[in-house]
Amino acid sequence: MIDAVYADLRSQAEADDPCVQLEAADSIESLLEHADRDLLSVDGKAELVRLVDAILFEALGRDASDVHLHPLDNKTLIRYRVDGVLHTARELFASVAPALASRVKVMGRLDIAEKRIPQDGRATVTIGRGGSELPRSIDLRISTLPTSYGERVVVRLLDTDRGRRMATFESLGMPDDVRDAYLKRAGRPNGIVLLTGPTGSGKTTTLYATLRWIASRGGGELNVMTVEDPIEYELSTAGVAISQSQVNTKKGVTFASGLRHILRQDPDVVMVGEIRDEETARVAVQSSLTGHLVFSTLHTNDSASAVTRLVDLGIEPYLVSASLSGVLAQRLVRTLHAKCGGTGCDACYQSGMLGRTALFEFLGVSEGIADLVASHAGVGDIRREAQSAGMRTLRQDGLRLVDAGCTTRHEVDRVTIDLGGAEQERPPKGTAE
Repeated sequence: MIDAVYADLRSQAEADDPCVQLEAADSIESLLEHADRDLLSVDGKAELVRLVDAILFEALGRDASDVHLHPLDNKTLIRYRVDGVLHTARELFASVAPALASRVKVMGRLDIAEKRIPQDGRATVTIGRGGSELPRSIDLRISTLPTSYGERVVVRLLDTDRGRRMATFESLGMPDDVRDAYLKRAGRPNGIVLLTGPTGSGKTTTLYATLRWIASRGGGELNVMTVEDPIEYELSTAGVAISQSQVNTKKGVTFASGLRHILRQDPDVVMVGEIRDEETARVAVQSSLTGHLVFSTLHTNDSASAVTRLVDLGIEPYLVSASLSGVLAQRLVRTLHAKCGGTGCDACYQSGMLGRTALFEFLGVSEGIADLVASHAGVGDIRREAQSAGMRTLRQDGLRLVDAGCTTRHEVDRVTIDLGGAEQERPPKGTAE
């Protein structure tokens, strides 16, 4: 479908410049009025609208997380981020880039006349399934950025169905020993549990699964609340009551101020999307010390680094040791494509890899680690103490999957850091506790 639409659009390019058409206000208003939000419907749509819909639909079919519309001097690249890696799916002619950018900006209710500054927006589209099944809703987070060859557009695809499918720890692929140790800490009535890793490592998905587990385990007796930026998936389901709020910096709602407001709502469990500064860290620590269970994320390389990161943010070591309960570090690695045997095919972009699974490293704050933190110990000392207690590192967890034939050594090397040479690769005796 996308090739046919593109061919039709290209044949019209010289006679009817799509850029000129989209600059007219009445054309934009017409798109807003008549564009059907269902991606599978093509009735009455302009060729440009159909082209953008086809690109989004193809990206969803590939399970892409992001769509990149990348203008260059002599062409426009259509790229999809699949399993954390960018793939060039299409190369369109250069003159269509402004039209594509304008159409996406229309969907996100952005200012199409403003092309000199970055803009952010959001939209929602649906894919009708037919029959008795409900439509599939997709949230789009849109970002535009002016470049030397025109506006570059990135659309993040947030599939609510994907969030539902990843609602359990079994679907996350968390090893039993790590899950048991992690849930032991997550089931406590107070303290701080941190998840750490780079953007796109699955932290939010794990947090959502954790909150669902806590809310359902409490039998509705717990007040579970979040402050996020943004809310990626709606957590409330039948019998599971979770209240989600969103950061709004334009109106003065930050993580720190949002957390303060939440604490006035008599919560039992609080999730703060990210600890970015001392103010948020201090409110989170104080909340945990006054009887709340607090979950949040940090961007660090491993679990031990998250402990010292709180100190670096300005939190006194004795407060960190008293409040921190555990740290879960994670990464996502691509898995071998079973259908092609890892040799490469069209479905996996000839990479031999399709789908992802997670690597986990859990550091439970024991009495020994708490003493080290309180005495201003470094990352290395904390890491060694955790490993001697049985912590399996991210790299060791990755090598476990390599041995099981799920992924490759190259893939593990791509997302993990060798922190200790050969010794680091020997799995420790004991458990993740």
